[in-house]
Amino acid sequence: MAFCSVCGTQIADGTTTCSNCGRAGAPSGAGAQGGGLTDNVAGMLAYVTIIPAIVFLLVAPYNRNKFIRFHSFQCIFFTLAWVALGIAMSIIASIPVLGWLTLLIWPIIGLAGLALWVILLIKANQGQMWKLPFVGDLAEKQAGAM
Repeated sequence: MAFCSVCGTQIADGTTTCSNCGRAGAPSGAGAQGGGLTDNVAGMLAYVTIIPAIVFLLVAPYNRNKFIRFHSFQCIFFTLAWVALGIAMSIIASIPVLGWLTLLIWPIIGLAGLALWVILLIKANQGQMWKLPFVGDLAEKQAGAM
C-alpha cells in the first residue's frame, strides 16, 4: 500500500487520486519529497535513534506526512516504554530474592526488544504502518492530530 503525499492516508496501489482528500498526485511511497528522503526510508530512519524521530517531527515536509509522523511518534513512545521497563527492572533487581530472577529475565527481554526493533525497521522500510499494541494506538492518534 502507498500513502497520499498530501494527507498521508493509505491509498490502493495503482490509483492516482486520494479517496480522503481527493487530490491527484503520485503516492508518497513512490518518490522522494522535493529531493529529500522517500517516506519509507524516513520512516525507517525514525527508528534508528530517538533523534531522527524528533527531527522528522520538527522539519518540513516530513512533519506534514502522516506516515513519517506515525513512525516518529511510535519510536518516541517505544523508547519511553523501554526506559520505563529498564527502570522497573532495576528496582526489581534491588529486591533480594527477586533480584536473582532478573538475571535470567534481562537477556530474554533484551532479545525480544532487539527483535521488535528489527521488525519495526523492516515494516517501516516496506511502507507499512505496523502498530505495537498500546504504543501504536498512541502514535496513530498523535500522527493524525495535526
